[in-house]
Amino acid sequence: MAHPRGKAPAHAHVAAPVPVPYGAWFSPLDAGTVARARLRLAFPTAADGRVWWQEVRPEEGGRTTVVEHGVGGADRCLLPAPWDARSRVHEYGGLSYLPVPSPGGGGRLIVFAHFPDQRLYLTASDGRPPSPLTPEPDAPAALRYADFALSADGREVFCVRERHGAAGEITRSVVAVPLDGSAAAAPDRVRELAVGADFFAFPTPSPDGRQLAWISWNHPDMPWDATELRTGPVAAAAPTTGRPVMGSGTRESVLAPCWRDAHTLYAVSDRSGWWNLYKVDPDGRRPPRALHPAAEEFAAPLWDLGGRPFAPLSDGRLAVVHGRGDQRLALLDPAAATLTELDCGYPVFAPALSTDGDHVVGLAGGPATPLCVVRVDVSTGGVEELRRELDELPDPGYLPVPRATELRDDSGRLVHATVYPPSHPTARGPEGVPPPYVVWVHGGPTGCESGVLDLSKAYFTSRGIGVLAVDHGGSSGYGRAYRERLRGRWGVTDVADVVLAARLLAERGEADGRRLAIRGPSAGGWTALAAVTTGVAAHGPVFRAATSYFGVTDPRLLVARLHDFESHYLDGLLGPLPAADAVYRERSPLGHVGSGTCPVLLLQGLDDPVVPPEQAEALVAELSAQGIGYVHLAFAGESHGFRKAATVAAALEAELGFYGRALGFVPVGVPLAELRGSGGGGRRPGCTGRLGDRCSPS
Repeated sequence: MAHPRGKAPAHAHVAAPVPVPYGAWFSPLDAGTVARARLRLAFPTAADGRVWWQEVRPEEGGRTTVVEHGVGGADRCLLPAPWDARSRVHEYGGLSYLPVPSPGGGGRLIVFAHFPDQRLYLTASDGRPPSPLTPEPDAPAALRYADFALSADGREVFCVRERHGAAGEITRSVVAVPLDGSAAAAPDRVRELAVGADFFAFPTPSPDGRQLAWISWNHPDMPWDATELRTGPVAAAAPTTGRPVMGSGTRESVLAPCWRDAHTLYAVSDRSGWWNLYKVDPDGRRPPRALHPAAEEFAAPLWDLGGRPFAPLSDGRLAVVHGRGDQRLALLDPAAATLTELDCGYPVFAPALSTDGDHVVGLAGGPATPLCVVRVDVSTGGVEELRRELDELPDPGYLPVPRATELRDDSGRLVHATVYPPSHPTARGPEGVPPPYVVWVHGGPTGCESGVLDLSKAYFTSRGIGVLAVDHGGSSGYGRAYRERLRGRWGVTDVADVVLAARLLAERGEADGRRLAIRGPSAGGWTALAAVTTGVAAHGPVFRAATSYFGVTDPRLLVARLHDFESHYLDGLLGPLPAADAVYRERSPLGHVGSGTCPVLLLQGLDDPVVPPEQAEALVAELSAQGIGYVHLAFAGESHGFRKAATVAAALEAELGFYGRALGFVPVGVPLAELRGSGGGGRRPGCTGRLGDRCSPS
């Protein structure tokens, strides 16, 4: 039988699902369950038979700790509250810890960046609190560190240091921090190793300790536009700018240097149009040689520092990730130029691998498997799952079965997308009626849809609402040419692609073209908002609702407040100011709210340094002035990307209630949103508020 509204079904399954209106299906996946499942695992590291990883815990307010999986198989949290291993370099951070040998032997200690003050600390072996390794800066968080590597002699940690000056100037360099703690009170004990660029990544010492390899780039480029691989001496009397050995004078993105031995480097480059692996002469005398040329990606955009897409094994082979869109694990033999798939039961691997010589440690998952820390024995293919982001899974009948698809219009324009149809063990939609769909737009905008199980998608699909995740032009995973389709055309190509994908899905009869919504975070929020403002003039009204998670509403406001890492990003996406001012105005959702604009849900963190809350507030004023229904929720203590379980749950419930109101269904257990507006003309009253406020008609 169909389950009564608000009550659990009497049986897990019935022989024949019965028709229930889309959006009104019961689901055991409540918002709290999804929020608690947002444990985030990152940057696994293997050494000495042990494995470590970063773990973001939403139930602890988004605190990041480091967990060790020991030789005996037990997991141990190494950083109790309030310690928080999170770097603010580039504002996005990245690898924030490093296992280092204990001075007394018999184990490893952890070097980590502590979020509140951004100093480096070293854990103790006797239970005492961590001790500082770096000096206290002149201003709070003015010295920041990320992307760690141990020196060959084990006495120092090499890392990227970001210095924020009193006048707002920001400089970066590669530095060496002594592990004996002497630099905590003597700043000059921190040695500068590499200088001369706006940005640095992947500081990598050679096995003999004499040379250092690193990646650097300068404004206005982003690291997926153009970078250089440089090498230089470690023991120089003064910091070096190094010698360019790959990427100099060319428009290529070079990433992830790795020493094979003291005379040979490996690195990833997209000089062929795809991120492939190359053998590189560290002196730059011989040209790089491709190890396995392929029209596939062996890396991903460098947003977070420290993740390595390949790792060396003791037998000379390389563990790699590769593919189009999602990536999978394989072994590359540089000598034979062969690539061998390593089918270990996890179809998707993140570009963050580590090895201890014979085992590969990575982050892996699949459509029915959440992201996990796994350890793979490369000799047998055997896999050990060490930690997963979700311990308990719902009945598989409530999980969508994704289908990757390529959508083309009559002109042949290609858009990559993944369809997540509604799924339920006891309910189906009314006969002959297609379901409503929400188009999901990733952030970045260089991001890429992942096929790993995501309960936030299942939250909607298990209620009878389909999800169409679109990798619009500009997305990574499909080569440089596809990524650069967005160059100079942000707000045009991405909008055209999401509109095309939504319309084609409706034309196929898979989605109800009268009940389409769109949502996205950050740059995805921009695309969602542009699709229902500027996009209406170009494509007509397509969407009945739009949700923006901390999305960009006005690129001019964004440029005025952008942090240094992204301060010239829009030069490539829209054009440099002031020359491109007219383009910024033409593409901005702010200033283009009109009669064709659908209701909008705006979800915003009040402490967001990337897209400040003024962006949402400005759009709210315009929606109100135009009489367009909206809901605006601002969350105290949240930054760019929600980390707290309470915030995630509140946002999901608000989103479901918002779609119910805009798309015409009544969800189980979640009230319909009330939309604030000027009233009249059929528009509805509504709500705006902070976390904890109850939305009620104004």
